[in-house]
Amino acid sequence: MRISIAGAGNVGQYIAKELIDNNHTVLLIDRDPEAINQEAVPGAEWLLADACELDFITEAHLETCDVAIAATGDDKANLVHSLLAKTEFAVPRTVARVNHPNNEWLFDEQWGVDVAVSTPRIMCALAEEAVTVGDLVRLFRFTRGDTGLVEMTLPQTSPCVGMSVSEIAWPVDVVLLALIRDGRGRAPNADFVLEGADELLFLVPPDAEKPLARLLSPTADVRGG
Repeated sequence: MRISIAGAGNVGQYIAKELIDNNHTVLLIDRDPEAINQEAVPGAEWLLADACELDFITEAHLETCDVAIAATGDDKANLVHSLLAKTEFAVPRTVARVNHPNNEWLFDEQWGVDVAVSTPRIMCALAEEAVTVGDLVRLFRFTRGDTGLVEMTLPQTSPCVGMSVSEIAWPVDVVLLALIRDGRGRAPNADFVLEGADELLFLVPPDAEKPLARLLSPTADVRGG
């Protein structure tokens, strides 16, 4: 894929290196000449331009990108760049960094944002995940479809323990994506049997979060049919 990144600071450079290592083509955009450091990410393309000015970023040819990432330290800049990428260049997918949690509500499809990544929220979620068993932990939300990625560590006393994925009456539109057991990620199929202390990752719409939490709780009625 061809991916543009607005903001060539530490965050933008790190993302670029990871994507290049995964064989993607990356363009880094920044308006600060001191941020343009080709030696820092030698495999990237670089553009000195204001990512919020249409005349400047036209040179980036965002219409050729599969993904546009807004990773600056300024929430206003990230919103404007996402909107331009989506509306002016029809970039299929936009990802925007949220620096201040109070601004999260702005990062939606009206501003051209497909996925909003809030570093403070993720850090809180990871802290909760480390100490919480039996509670859903929201990791982040996808703007399109209003679906979220949530995690739960399955309690040892949950009736789901010892049951296969296909035996459980999952709420509508809930998708079990993966689980972590003994430090290793696994892709569960219909016959996969759950164990206590499994870390389960789900795609969940907001109205299914409470039913899912109840389903996995120690007092749940989990069998379908």
